[in-house]
Amino acid sequence: MNIVKTEIPHTMEAKVSGCDKKKNVSYHLFESSHSLCLDKIQIILEQIQACERLSKYTKDETDLKTIENEMSELKFALDLIHF
Repeated sequence: MNIVKTEIPHTMEAKVSGCDKKKNVSYHLFESSHSLCLDKIQIILEQIQACERLSKYTKDETDLKTIENEMSELKFALDLIHF
């Protein structure tokens, strides 16, 4: 039997949404066979990686600041979980 791995290497993508004063980051979880097995730490790590990928392509300063704030909040939440 031949098994072909067709999964996407990243399980989550991020995008900035909202109006000028109230922007936030939203996430889209790709359909994969492992998405049901993710724990809180894995989800937060995927969100951080998605934000890092998004920040590479962001030109707008307000969007970049929103992404950086989101990443700092996620890293703080990750630190709280590890205690």
